[in-house]
Amino acid sequence: MDRNSAIGLFLISALLIIYLYVVPRPKPSDEAKKPAQTTAAAPAAAATPAPLDSAAAAQQLGDFGAAGVGSAQTTELKNDNLTITFSSKGGRVEAVRLNKYKTFFGKQLDLFDAQSAQLDTRFRTTDGRQVKLSDLYFRAEPQGNTAIRFVADVAGGQIEQLYTLPANSFELSYNLRFNNLNSVVAQEPLTFTFLDRVRQTEQDMKQNRNHTTINRYLVSGDHTALAEASEKPEEIKVTEPLKWVAHKHDFFVAGIVADNQFQSGQLNSTVDLNDSTFIKTLSSTLTIPAADVQQGKANFRFYFGPNSFNTLKEVAPDFDRNVYLGWGIFRWVNRFVVLPTFHFLEQFISSYGIIIALLVVLIKLVTWPLTYKTYESQAKMKVLKPEIDAIKEKYPEDQMKQQQETMKLYSSMGVSPLSGCVPTLLTLPILFAMFQFFPNAIELRQQPFLWAHDLSTYDDLIKLPFTVPFLGNHISLFTLLMTLSTLAMTYQSNQNNPAAMQGPMKFYSYLMPLIFFFVLNSFSAGLTWYYLISNLVTLAQQAITRRFVDDTKLRAKLEANKIKNKDKKPSGFAARLQDAMKAAQEKEAQARQGAGARPAASNDTDDSDDADSGTGASDISPKKPRKTRRS
Repeated sequence: MDRNSAIGLFLISALLIIYLYVVPRPKPSDEAKKPAQTTAAAPAAAATPAPLDSAAAAQQLGDFGAAGVGSAQTTELKNDNLTITFSSKGGRVEAVRLNKYKTFFGKQLDLFDAQSAQLDTRFRTTDGRQVKLSDLYFRAEPQGNTAIRFVADVAGGQIEQLYTLPANSFELSYNLRFNNLNSVVAQEPLTFTFLDRVRQTEQDMKQNRNHTTINRYLVSGDHTALAEASEKPEEIKVTEPLKWVAHKHDFFVAGIVADNQFQSGQLNSTVDLNDSTFIKTLSSTLTIPAADVQQGKANFRFYFGPNSFNTLKEVAPDFDRNVYLGWGIFRWVNRFVVLPTFHFLEQFISSYGIIIALLVVLIKLVTWPLTYKTYESQAKMKVLKPEIDAIKEKYPEDQMKQQQETMKLYSSMGVSPLSGCVPTLLTLPILFAMFQFFPNAIELRQQPFLWAHDLSTYDDLIKLPFTVPFLGNHISLFTLLMTLSTLAMTYQSNQNNPAAMQGPMKFYSYLMPLIFFFVLNSFSAGLTWYYLISNLVTLAQQAITRRFVDDTKLRAKLEANKIKNKDKKPSGFAARLQDAMKAAQEKEAQARQGAGARPAASNDTDDSDDADSGTGASDISPKKPRKTRRS
């Protein structure tokens, strides 16, 4: 590993750390705020109020009092994917279970239940009362095995809610309609609320919390989300029409999509780090146009299911954004390169560890020309080492001159100092894309491989009886092996070019893998397995590449370039770099000359004149110019 490559590797590592901890997610839009009172907008799920008697119901609910008395009963709709529990009190979804999934701890996976969440709709009456559907008792009318209708007879009309659950689907269709209630319901938007206190379902509570957020998509096509990793109250007030809102629970989603639109909304999230039961509280408040409800056009679809890209892209426009694949070019790499390749291999191979290994091999084959270019650049630097050492010996105290002469040497030999770094930098999009793909890929969730029980989270084969700062209370064996393989690569590179890696650069080349051991110890086992295999394949590539790079032939090629470029002036980047170095050298020389010069007397006098005058510099009488004596 030469000096340029080492600098490039150091910069890449620094960028990667910054990417992970400073810009892990796109910033929320300008409408996102963090007011101090946000906590009040997302309170804990309220206790169930005591049932009302007829008199109390009539006083509280007015024309809707007749439906305010009753007893709550539950009923279910079920298919292969979902078991959805409804309550007749409010005619609303009370609990959702994902039949094919379990928590990391082996329990049935309930996306939410009556204790952790509450869905409700509120409207205002013409006499000024605020009425919630959860204040009313509905009559449940099953519509076969796939649908259920809830009806409340109120104020001479009806409130009707119809739910339909198709077979083999994660979507629940929902229609809300007010029949003949125009005279008693105010002509203003209804308010739908979804309070969601999220439970831990994955091994790593911190990752589970940091990947939990609310995403929203506007009718105009804009998509933003609440900040995921923030431990402060987060809020977005939306004044534009919305198409959908989704509560993302790391690997699962509870969302609602409007066939028409929501008029506006407010999204909140809060975190209580002292609460071990609920890792984060999400709250969405959405307004529904009154005309849609009165005309039977208030049609919605709930999505309760896995955060799987191929599934979500069929739900609604950009609903697949709930799968975080990175931003910018990194998302494009994941979406159009990594995911298709991964899903293609999935059709033929059942082991996801082997799929990851094959993914590494395919990527390495595609990027081999860049790897070859980097190794060839290192070999050129190694061949030129005698000339570079001679320059250092010739100008031992003048670093600027060393650099200038080295650049001349590179130019004459046809060598670019950036040719070793640029190929590595071109692989950065894949590097960053992988850091987003593996922790968010539900395909890896609870998939075992070797000693890892779940490739979507860290393997904790080595458990510590204490907690190490920045490391935790475990050591991931995949991360440890990845670190050792990286150190082996570094040692091999330094042995191949020992003179180029000395002093601080050699120290940093070994320090960075150790830093990443701490950084990646709690990352997805799939990610660290990927980089372990990547390191092993790279070592094999280097061994193979060395067979095709002959130092003698390379030296002859450089000498031919030297003859060819003998009278050729530098151009492009090399010329600009040389000009900049020359200007810097001249500026430095002027600075040294100015610092070392003493205040000088007039050029028309010399020391002998001062001596003859007897007054020296203090003599203010004018002097005649001296005549030049000719021999």
